[in-house]
Amino acid sequence: MGSFLSCCGSEKVDEGATPIGGVNGSTPWRIFTYKELQSATNGFSDDNKLGEGGFGSVYWGKTSDGLQIAVKKLKAMNSKAEMEFAVEVEVLGRVRHKNLLGLRGYCVGVDQRLIVYDYMPNLSLLSHLHGQFAGEVRLDWKRRMKIALGSAEGLLYLHNEVTPHIIHRDIKASNVLLDSDFEPLVADFGFAKLIPEGVSHMTTKVKGTLGYLAPEYAMWGKVSESCDVYSFGILLLELITGRKPIEKLPGGVKRTITEWAEPLIAKGRFKDLVDPKLRGSFDENQLKQAIKVASLCVRAEPENRPKMKEVVGILKGYEPQPNKVVGNLRIESVKYEDELVALDQATDDDDEGGGHYHEQSSNGYGVFSALEVQKMQDPYKHYADRRIAKRV
Repeated sequence: MGSFLSCCGSEKVDEGATPIGGVNGSTPWRIFTYKELQSATNGFSDDNKLGEGGFGSVYWGKTSDGLQIAVKKLKAMNSKAEMEFAVEVEVLGRVRHKNLLGLRGYCVGVDQRLIVYDYMPNLSLLSHLHGQFAGEVRLDWKRRMKIALGSAEGLLYLHNEVTPHIIHRDIKASNVLLDSDFEPLVADFGFAKLIPEGVSHMTTKVKGTLGYLAPEYAMWGKVSESCDVYSFGILLLELITGRKPIEKLPGGVKRTITEWAEPLIAKGRFKDLVDPKLRGSFDENQLKQAIKVASLCVRAEPENRPKMKEVVGILKGYEPQPNKVVGNLRIESVKYEDELVALDQATDDDDEGGGHYHEQSSNGYGVFSALEVQKMQDPYKHYADRRIAKRV
């Protein structure tokens, strides 16, 4: 966390930051005083509150020079929160891409940690699919595909273009923000992992949101770029269908979006997948391409998922590896066991449609437990066994 630690005692703008109109339109970040942010948010008034989560609250604000900002105020300053704050500042200070929410600044006090971003007037994808704007249908098909492609390009940058590579670990609708032109910006890097060169995966505690977590990550804590690919597949299904990653059925039974989509895709009933709020207005070829991408991304075995470069290529209309997308298209679904769903921290009326899951459960299987159809082998152990076998 070198850049975070080294800049805490300075009031200067980061030397590596670019001015307005610089690389990918990025802007300089700086250190704010608590007094500045308190004034900008009207004393962190409830009237200025944009949202609230386990981390704390986000407030709308306006600086003395007229800049609209969003201020994330962390709720508890324990070691875990301190680490997530440091990680987010570190990552945000590194990224420079039009589809990633950059750092505007931060504030460090004795018992206060705040992060400052540019305010996004169209809020989040969540607010349009399942929240306060859902009934207005501001997201037509063209905008949904624009959001899908932009989010994918942001992830491609994290996985391939920034050094060291970054795994987001919490791709979901509430972490895709929308600017005034509905251009998507992937946000919230508090769970991000920086991957050293030459490292393909890491083992870590499970953090993320139920419904979006890749099986190998939820079950064994094995995190790789492929985990983000899986989460993106769920996000893409969400964009296509307008459904939540997990929905509650009558009787309290919960069903994942892949469980719902699996029979429709298997029967080729692609049109039945489309959000009914679009009233049949969509591009059929784009729909097929998007379903192909989603089906590939949510495959149970991580080695069978595409890289984000392939995902972007398919969404743009060409297929770098056509052998991966031909034949009968199927989607692999995972069913959550009831006792694991009960461990979920989300409430039933949570608008996210999938709650945060920050630690592995005591049975060692995370939120997925054993797959219902077949027990999934640890993919990385599988690789190691094959390498050993070849040497023998």
